[in-house]
Amino acid sequence: MTPHNTAKKEDIAKVVLMPGDPLRAKWMAENFLTNIKLVNEVRGMLAFTGEYKNKKITIMGHGMGIPSIGIYSYELFHFYDVDAIIRVGSAGSYSKNINVGDLILTKEAYSESTFAKLIGVEAPNNVLLGNNSLNELIKKTASENNILLKEARIHSSDIFYGSKRNLDQIIADTKAEAVEMESFALFANAIKLNKKAATLLTCSDSLVTHESMSAHDRQTKFVSMIDLALKTILKI
Repeated sequence: MTPHNTAKKEDIAKVVLMPGDPLRAKWMAENFLTNIKLVNEVRGMLAFTGEYKNKKITIMGHGMGIPSIGIYSYELFHFYDVDAIIRVGSAGSYSKNINVGDLILTKEAYSESTFAKLIGVEAPNNVLLGNNSLNELIKKTASENNILLKEARIHSSDIFYGSKRNLDQIIADTKAEAVEMESFALFANAIKLNKKAATLLTCSDSLVTHESMSAHDRQTKFVSMIDLALKTILKI
């Protein structure tokens, strides 16, 4: 147990699926897993363990931003001996090549965050990669199930409001095609602790076309992404 997670070690599976929103974690567990058990609710960060096609899986929220996922993923890797984490989240598009509803595999995460440096992980040019073998497994599973998957560099931003840069400046600086707020820390922790991590994202809004999903859609209409993540976990 930790100050942020009261689950017993045996209550957490070796592979964890992590959405940002704990209510999305609850919805995912109730709709995709069987024999589910609530194993953590400290600070409202819900975690559920159950079975998907007889494989034990934990689904746990990670909150918003690099510090939040940095805490929860580190504890899962280090204290609960989790082998792999797949983040499933939403992203905003920086590119006309990524549209609302597209499913994205994060090839690499760019961030201005000092998180990696402070934990002793080198991030050349402010970029960290997802685990290659896990990414390849995700791509293979997507192909087998006819799930359209786009690969992209993602901007893991520390800022949601009030950036002093305009969109063109951000794109020029980051060379990213979409933005979210967590993958950089997840990848840093995985590298630090010799674990596996990957991020799947559904494009929920476009900063180019200004289209967007509703909050309700973000919680309930990410079925293809969740389906792909679960089918991948069966092979880990």
